[in-house]
Amino acid sequence: MTIFNRTDSDNPDFQTLVALLDADLSMRDGDDHAFYAQFNKIAAIGNAIVCYVDDKAIGCGAFKKYDDHKAEIKRMFVLPQYRGHGIGLNILKELELWAAEMNYTECILETGKNQPEAIHLYQQKAGYSIIPNYGQYEHIDNSVCMMKTVL
Repeated sequence: MTIFNRTDSDNPDFQTLVALLDADLSMRDGDDHAFYAQFNKIAAIGNAIVCYVDDKAIGCGAFKKYDDHKAEIKRMFVLPQYRGHGIGLNILKELELWAAEMNYTECILETGKNQPEAIHLYQQKAGYSIIPNYGQYEHIDNSVCMMKTVL
């Protein structure tokens, strides 16, 4: 049975999955990892999803307020052995639904050029559009920023 649990960043399963995500990103980002890591702290994230399959935490995602109209998708991760089965897309859909329930009209996100599977998920499967890099990512060549209307 697959369950998508709404929680927050204090959830130990969320924290474990984020640690695995950070290890993966450290390898992908190389010398740029320290720059990105400073924007990916999970303390006080109030909106997180943990996906469970047969009571095992296998994936996660979160969002935080960017401004009054935009929620920023953060910390998307699925264990490698569960990828390719729509788990990431379903976590993302749950996050978008939750953001819309909280009256956000758009979701934005940043991913890296070294994460082609994430770009494919967001753009091809979830309907996100590439936008100019925003905020701290504005002049970062490796960053790919995207947006989707959710309300």
